[in-house]
Amino acid sequence: MTPDIFPLVAGNWKMNGERDKLDQLALMAQGVDEELADNVDVVVCPPSTLLYVATTLSEDTGLQVGAQDCHNEASGAHTGDISAEMIKDCLADYCIVGHSERRVDHGESDFHVAGKAQACWRAELTAIICIGETEAEYDAGKAEDVLSRQIAMSVPEGATEDDTIIAYEPVWAIGTGKTPSPDDVKAIHAFIREELAQKFGGHGERMRILYGGSVKPANAAELLSVENVDGALVGGASLKAEDFLAICDVYRKL
Repeated sequence: MTPDIFPLVAGNWKMNGERDKLDQLALMAQGVDEELADNVDVVVCPPSTLLYVATTLSEDTGLQVGAQDCHNEASGAHTGDISAEMIKDCLADYCIVGHSERRVDHGESDFHVAGKAQACWRAELTAIICIGETEAEYDAGKAEDVLSRQIAMSVPEGATEDDTIIAYEPVWAIGTGKTPSPDDVKAIHAFIREELAQKFGGHGERMRILYGGSVKPANAAELLSVENVDGALVGGASLKAEDFLAICDVYRKL
């Protein structure tokens, strides 16, 4: 944790979840009681097909809702895409941009990611900007070079702690069960913090940095207590209310 920075745990459902999963979302909303909400921001990012229903189910609860991606334009001839304004119209408050799966599957560059982050700001959404190195880059000792470039190019000028969250996801740890050691996480998050502070000054010092990559109830307490880890971006474990809330509940004790 970083002193004086309010933590956040976000669940990324990815391309999972139909209407039969809404019971899990309702359980999450029930589980984010006043005590938990006083200690951590809890966000779930379901598929866009469930976005409006999710915001309706979480209304008047401590659970917040976000989307998994957006287009950089507000409207236009972009079949199949969703604008940040449409996401805001569904009453969501956050949007993930630049996830490694978007970068790989859809060829999104740092330039595209920065444009999407600016679109989030335009629609008054908080952008959760993902950065992270591949296994080949990690093995080659290039992790810091990759992260430095992504922070320089994917995080637009003018970012503040109020409109931007950074999510570090070592690509080689996503869905693989592999997890860096707490010491490795501490070192890389300290590097990210330094890069953010150099680029954004005090705003970078206060910006939340989430850890993502095989976060689950069994390792959450160990990872979330690491210095400069201000929460988590959770994948598979966020599909079950029991698992997701167990990760969030770590903040009742930290």
